[in-house]
Amino acid sequence: MEEAKARLWLEQELGVPRETMERLGAFVELLRRENEVQNLVSKITLDQIWTRHIVDSAQLLRLASGEGPRWLDLGTGAGFPGLVIALLYGGEVTMVEARRLRVDFLSRAAQVLQLQPSTQILCAKVERLEEVSFGVISARAFAPLDRLLSLGERFASPETRWVLPKGRNAKSELEDARASWQGDFRLEQSLTDPDAWIIVAENVRRRVKGKRGK
Repeated sequence: MEEAKARLWLEQELGVPRETMERLGAFVELLRRENEVQNLVSKITLDQIWTRHIVDSAQLLRLASGEGPRWLDLGTGAGFPGLVIALLYGGEVTMVEARRLRVDFLSRAAQVLQLQPSTQILCAKVERLEEVSFGVISARAFAPLDRLLSLGERFASPETRWVLPKGRNAKSELEDARASWQGDFRLEQSLTDPDAWIIVAENVRRRVKGKRGK
């Protein structure tokens, strides 16, 4: 997907208004400047920010369970997908990031994007968070699937939908995780990379030892 097509997709497929596109543009410029100070994203992706980061994050909205459920983004890093989701989603979004410099950037970016007051940016390790249930859990380039499910299970109910972009390793990570986890898993192809996949799951629970279901 080319950069112009990425912006067009946001406008036509998601119906993102011009004012919101302008905010995203300001965020992109902030990210470019900050990337000279701290390594937020790979430099080779800077010329494809709209495709590799903005649309790659925004596409998760189509896989979530509608507007409303509280959304948790683990290991938000440079703001993907958390900041993009917080801007375009209709519900509350909580982002978790342990690195202080990243959190400082996320806070400045949240101001540029004019995010709603209900958006939370927490500077903490996932393991130390208060146990609260969320309707949607996402994470991008945060941890292998088995580890990710272990970290996130405290924040999930059987109805929670997990939306996890896993790139080209999605199939192998899912196969490995099935040894310890069961639930309703499916793979959705990424819009931004024909070889990349997103794991979508519900009713996720630890597998009873000795049993292997779907």
